[in-house]
Amino acid sequence: MSMKRIWGMLAAGTMLSLTPFGLAGAARADVKMGVDAWQQGDYAKAVATWQPLAQAGDPDAQFNMGQAYKLGRGVKADPAAAIDWYRKAAKQGHSRAEDNLGLLMFQQGDRAGAFPYLQHAAERGEPRAQYIVGTALFNGDLTAKNWVRAYALMTRASESGLAQATASLRQMDKYIPQDQRNDGIAMARSIGRQEKPGLAVDEPRQTAPVSRDAPKPIRSAQLPPSTPPKPKPVEAVPAPRPAPAKAAAAKPPAPKPALPKAANGGWRVQIGAFSAEARARTLWSQLSAKVSGLSGYQPYILTSGGVTRLQAGPLASSADASKLCGAIKAAGADCMPKKM
Repeated sequence: MSMKRIWGMLAAGTMLSLTPFGLAGAARADVKMGVDAWQQGDYAKAVATWQPLAQAGDPDAQFNMGQAYKLGRGVKADPAAAIDWYRKAAKQGHSRAEDNLGLLMFQQGDRAGAFPYLQHAAERGEPRAQYIVGTALFNGDLTAKNWVRAYALMTRASESGLAQATASLRQMDKYIPQDQRNDGIAMARSIGRQEKPGLAVDEPRQTAPVSRDAPKPIRSAQLPPSTPPKPKPVEAVPAPRPAPAKAAAAKPPAPKPALPKAANGGWRVQIGAFSAEARARTLWSQLSAKVSGLSGYQPYILTSGGVTRLQAGPLASSADASKLCGAIKAAGADCMPKKM
């Protein structure tokens, strides 16, 4: 506990124990009083409770003051003041403050200044930050272009339910090659395992319950058409020499039957039904990597009545549809032929 903080709290008229534990306990109790007032709709009382603690250096109180100024509750809405309070709390390791700081700075037009905070927030799993960083990586704005990571972050944001991210994935599909999308799906799974919660384990939890009052979706990070990079020439690799045949060697496995070619026809195969479009898109990318030749078919993502269905085709006949279903089922997914 610094002398500056102790003198600040004494000047605010707070009666405190002189032990570090007592100081922390009293501050947390007072912050909790403000949270209780906030929950009851008494925003002015909440702000009056937090302000002296925030000025004395309490990071939760500073974060809550940032929320109050951002939302205009108990005080007049003031984005600059909110940014100032978020910044003070973020410097003390308050991760939610850092998340909100990056998003608000971005919304206020300071994109370059916001980007480092947004990158940290994206790593922690903040969907709006993942959407913004994914857009920047796709376009090469504020950072080097990286389509695989862009697709991975946009996939994570879409899977969290962010509608803009799902729409952006559809645009990305037009420009990002299938192999890079497959790599992005794999990276998204890895990112999901590594994401940290927005509130650190050792971070005090006396914060205002206003996280549901999220800013409106970012509209300024749209995905303009982008020219895909030219494929690099594949270098010739010497074929490995076959190993000497051993006596009674096992017979090589029979080759898998070739899939029927996509053709004009009235048949498709339905691969699944989902509550979210992002899950259908993820499954298509996964199966395209597993089932040789599947990427040659047209994916159909159809949404009605709150259900999204994934289909592939078109196919010329019932027999062709059954053959394709067999390959999909062998990869571990459900499938059924459908006459259109």
